[in-house]
Amino acid sequence: MKILVLNGSPKREKSDTMHITRAFLEGMNEASPQDVHIVNIIDKHIEFCTGCFSCKRNGGECIHHDDMKVLLSEVLESDLLLFSYPLYAYGMPAPLKAFIDRTMSLSSMAMKKQGDRYVHVGQADFSHLRYMMICGCGFPNSKQNFEPAIMQFKLMFPNNYNIITVPESPMFNASEAAEVTAPRLELVRQAGKQYAGKGKIDDSLLAEICSPMIPEEVYAAICNGEIMP
Repeated sequence: MKILVLNGSPKREKSDTMHITRAFLEGMNEASPQDVHIVNIIDKHIEFCTGCFSCKRNGGECIHHDDMKVLLSEVLESDLLLFSYPLYAYGMPAPLKAFIDRTMSLSSMAMKKQGDRYVHVGQADFSHLRYMMICGCGFPNSKQNFEPAIMQFKLMFPNNYNIITVPESPMFNASEAAEVTAPRLELVRQAGKQYAGKGKIDDSLLAEICSPMIPEEVYAAICNGEIMP
């Protein structure tokens, strides 16, 4: 499988969330060899979309001449788009959002009804694509944190998607937390292996991965300096 990883973290490979993503990819590779390309979006020249709709009227050609043309070509050549990013203001970091906005060129001005809403008709064939969202956050709880990002992802990619959200993710960059992070990363590897084998992750495994690694109140106390890690 050809996998394009879009790392939205400004921290690049030091991203807390990328620890989760790498474990997932390791699991996929255990099942079968994968062709993986990781792109650090922060390093790409991506101008902001101006909403001029020129791309929708002239076959996808944008007014900006930057790295998006090459990136979009790679998107269409991939089998799986894996969005890896930390939660920023209940959504994705700005550089990744700029990338997402510029995918407007993949659709036309024409609209069609899909379910109970209308969507733009595509200018390119991306029906073969699968989508994965892996998102970590620094809060100890999942509820009332990830919902906006999850809803946005589902609206953008309503078919063939899987989502992994992990609270307390800064612990993946703390060596002293290995006692709890190593078992969690092993579960993520299992999820990657499952996904490579059958294209989905068991609900029970997903629920375990997305749960807090240590009690919420203990994590909060550590972050507040009330307990030494």
